Amino acid sequence: MIVCVAVVGHQNNPLYIQSFTEADDALKLHHIVHCSLDVVDERVNNPKKSGPMLNETFLGLLYPTENYKVYGYLTNTKVKFILVTTDLDVKDADVRNFFRRFHAAYVDAVSNPFHVPGKKITSRTFADRVSSIVKSFGLSSTV
Repeated sequence: MIVCVAVVGHQNNPLYIQSFTEADDALKLHHIVHCSLDVVDERVNNPKKSGPMLNETFLGLLYPTENYKVYGYLTNTKVKFILVTTDLDVKDADVRNFFRRFHAAYVDAVSNPFHVPGKKITSRTFADRVSSIVKSFGLSSTV
């Protein structure tokens, strides 16, 4: 189950953070997202030490915690997508499919002529689309 998704700008400024749990966990999830940015920066700046190639946008599992697994994705414009899940046996194919759909929703949101680049994403359509992507996570790869 996905508990949090985030979009972080190229200057590590949060553009969109949505948690899908109780309000008590929201602060903890924001902290996990913030901590994962260090792992993303490490993988981008030291590609020889990390697994994926630099041209690979899917960063894979950033780090597991006791209760969560954190996955990352980096766009060509250095915008980072973070996914926090409670599932301990997530398939990479499902996560890649999630990020592909999430990236498409993000592109549609920032292509809005009224969106100011680098500012928080406040689009209700984007939030609804993200919610539907989260609900369908892991069900099937056909979309």
